[in-house]
Amino acid sequence: MNFDYTDEQKLLIETARRFVEEELYPHEEEVERRGEVSPEIRQHIIDKSLELGLYAANMPEELGGGGLDPLSMCVLDRELGRAGYALQYTVARPSNILQACVGEQRQKYLYPCIRGEKTDCLALTEPGAGSDVRSMSCRADRDGDDFILNGTKHFISHADVSDFVILFAATGVQDTARGPRKKITAFLVDVGEPGFHVRPGYDSVSHRGYHNCILEFDHCRVPSSRVLGEVDRGFEVANDWLGNTRLQVAAICLGRCDRAYELACEYAATRTQFNQTIGKFQGVGFKLADMMLKLRSAELVTYYAGARANEHEMTDMDAALAKLAATEALAYISDEAIQIHGGMGLMSDLPLERIWRDARVERIWEGTSEIQRLIISRSILRPLEDR
Repeated sequence: MNFDYTDEQKLLIETARRFVEEELYPHEEEVERRGEVSPEIRQHIIDKSLELGLYAANMPEELGGGGLDPLSMCVLDRELGRAGYALQYTVARPSNILQACVGEQRQKYLYPCIRGEKTDCLALTEPGAGSDVRSMSCRADRDGDDFILNGTKHFISHADVSDFVILFAATGVQDTARGPRKKITAFLVDVGEPGFHVRPGYDSVSHRGYHNCILEFDHCRVPSSRVLGEVDRGFEVANDWLGNTRLQVAAICLGRCDRAYELACEYAATRTQFNQTIGKFQGVGFKLADMMLKLRSAELVTYYAGARANEHEMTDMDAALAKLAATEALAYISDEAIQIHGGMGLMSDLPLERIWRDARVERIWEGTSEIQRLIISRSILRPLEDR
């Protein structure tokens, strides 16, 4: 399989790298200090990324998006991933799941997100339902032609700057061979609806300025026209989104790996101790070799999944392998980069301590490393067990 960049991808890398260095890097220190991206900076980044064609690049051209294929999105996300998450996320990629919008839903939700006029967020996780999504207690009960929403979601990323929520709620129970199983439906719910409140979430060690929130629904009424997809079939709508998001996480982590590794190499080649640069000591040089091995391995697994996605052949295992490889590579590379820098690596003068902190959440959200291993092992064993 050929992973050489096309001419279009080379231009994309050049454009995105320049954008990150000129428009995102200069604001990293302020975001770390204030713990937020100011509305002015956020709007400037949106406007600039729209101008360059980087905004909503994941959406099809016929819908007004950039029309990048999954592998090219990996290339773009890798470049954006070099910057702090609160800043790079501002170059939004609306949830792919919004392509399930129909009729007026497209006019009110899909197209404004692609044009940079609205922001969406996904509400799935609950205090009592993390990896076991079907144990969610947030429910939507029919009332005539409406649904009444009740329940709580938490760890909902960027809900504080979102205009609406893609909410997953239980809408019934069905009997299966493994016992009762909740039916799940996806809804489009506007922020500010009566009975819907967005609360500040928890202070996190990772991604300062990119906030998680708590969503509370107390007899919030939404019309059936806000159902995304079909009633009781919310997970079918979400299947493609979940895989693509794991691929996105993997690509973003590659970008952070790149930045941490480059800093480590530069320091090892210029820092002098005992009359020679420290990279000449095996204790440091071997670290760089191992870091490159981790990075190149994660790159190949991620790009393989992206290439498979281009052909509509990416499996759950492909996405899980990419996320697992890239997130664990980032944990290793960021830690070793700090070790090479010694005490300076932990100082806020360099971005390494932030990259190191931010790396921790990547092995948890969008499916923990343990969940990825479960997906991979089941994919390996299931064909053998079905013989």
